[in-house]
Amino acid sequence: MALGLERFVEAQQGVYPQALGELRDGRKRSHWMWFVFPQIAGLGRSETARFYAIADLAEARAYLAHPLLGPRLAEATDAVLAHAGRTTADAMLGGIDAIKLRSSMTLFEAAAPGEARFAALLEQFYGGARDPETLQRLAPS
Repeated sequence: MALGLERFVEAQQGVYPQALGELRDGRKRSHWMWFVFPQIAGLGRSETARFYAIADLAEARAYLAHPLLGPRLAEATDAVLAHAGRTTADAMLGGIDAIKLRSSMTLFEAAAPGEARFAALLEQFYGGARDPETLQRLAPS
């Protein structure tokens, strides 16, 4: 958690309404995936992906508990879920970002097992398949 959650707050400032609008429209058109649906560290290779990577379950839980980031993640997840049965994650986000979404949902489901929306998104858009690379990074060593 060395970088702190403020990096997400700053990145979302001014961009989040557009991202949410794109999700509600069912078509991602701009670049915000890293900081709206973050992934566990070690998956992304780019500098941006590494900067916005979530270090561990503790940071994922802190993200969920954050007064701005947690509700926004829930809202963005619900915006995707609103399209369940009508489109695919690939069609909404593009192939690479659909992979990132599955990774993000796998991470946050592990961080908050009682939160049904993350599991619901994985069920609806990925046939219940969790991201194996995320699960591997979350497994105790």
